[in-house]
Amino acid sequence: MMPSIRAAGGERTAMRAPNGDPVIDPYATINEVSTQVREQAVSPVALVEACLARIDALNPRLNAFITVAAEAASAAARAAESEVKAGRWRGPLHGIPVAVKDFYDTAGIKTTAAFERFANRVPTEDAEVVRRLKDAGAIVIGKTNMDTLGMATTGLTSFYGPVKNPWNADYIAGGSSSGSAVAVASGMCYVTVDTDAIGSCRLPAACCGVVGFKGTYGLISSQGILAGEAPPDEMIIWLSHPGVTTRRIADTALVVDALKESRALQRAAELARELNQPRRLRIGAARNFKGGQEVAAAFNTAVETVGSLGYSVKETVVPFPGLERGIRHIEQDRKTVSDQLFGDIDLLLLPTTATTVPRTTAATNPQSLSPENTLFANYYGLPAVTVPCGFDSNGLPLGLQIAAKPSADLDVLTFGRQYEEAAGWFTRHPP
Repeated sequence: MMPSIRAAGGERTAMRAPNGDPVIDPYATINEVSTQVREQAVSPVALVEACLARIDALNPRLNAFITVAAEAASAAARAAESEVKAGRWRGPLHGIPVAVKDFYDTAGIKTTAAFERFANRVPTEDAEVVRRLKDAGAIVIGKTNMDTLGMATTGLTSFYGPVKNPWNADYIAGGSSSGSAVAVASGMCYVTVDTDAIGSCRLPAACCGVVGFKGTYGLISSQGILAGEAPPDEMIIWLSHPGVTTRRIADTALVVDALKESRALQRAAELARELNQPRRLRIGAARNFKGGQEVAAAFNTAVETVGSLGYSVKETVVPFPGLERGIRHIEQDRKTVSDQLFGDIDLLLLPTTATTVPRTTAATNPQSLSPENTLFANYYGLPAVTVPCGFDSNGLPLGLQIAAKPSADLDVLTFGRQYEEAAGWFTRHPP
């Protein structure tokens, strides 16, 4: 049975799996479906079939996927179902359908980076993040579309055609992780693993109304991005961070917990468990961000919501780096940013995008969606997340960005979850 989509109020939409299993909500959280899998109320096979049905229905219009690995995903789902029935449940990602940005190598599944020359490139080994997903029991359902070689912010430059914003196809989806944000926002999968070099996970997440996270530099391995091909220039190596796109912060924590390097977060033995612990945090709101009138209005409303949670917020000046001078001071700047920016605050708030979501007809150059508010976190190696904070006058989402000093990933996620719950924008889904 194909999914039926209901627009009014953005309510969750029920979907019945083809094999007659209980109703599966395409917008459920990972924790919700994971509990059903563990208790054998829903099978991994049913989850995969439901996601494949939704991809069949929506991808022809949205173009979020380059490759759908239906056969491999179905086989992995049957294996996961057998493991769960035998009492070998691996954890909260076991049996969960996920997708991977087409930057990361996947053994036996083509990895193209949306680049014509790589159209027939099939790796023999998985990237490290893919291996960790599989070790956690997650099921890779396909490879998401992206700007060619990750070199744009619009989602319009892929060799496989432009990605469409699920809220309104006349507007860009953002980039370069465009397909990932669209796939998650429209319920085609539960999570995607992405990259973020100037904001290219956070920008499309903001444009599509979902959560986009990049951790502290080194938190998650980037090994296996187009392995064996000519390496990118030194600036990209320094700026590029793995990212995670989900619909809820708690889902992000579960995935990051599975992907993080073992010594990367000394404070959190289990990130998802620590997420709910109370934390006393000092909040700074950027006063020198780039943003038009609607962006600024949504940001001010978000800051008011933060105040309603009992936080005091002080104005803060962000030391935005000018990359015209290059990266020769980047190592020293990363060592001093904690004192320079986070001496009297723990978290920094600012809009994710500098403008509302552009129309596709207005996106006349590859960087039409400005990374002015996101690039600083890549330069300094900071953890940063975007969460929905409202909609513009055209009905397109806007994002609130939360950043912290290096290794304070848990602070970013804990506070992001508090804001997310208070603001409630996660209940809205594309029509």
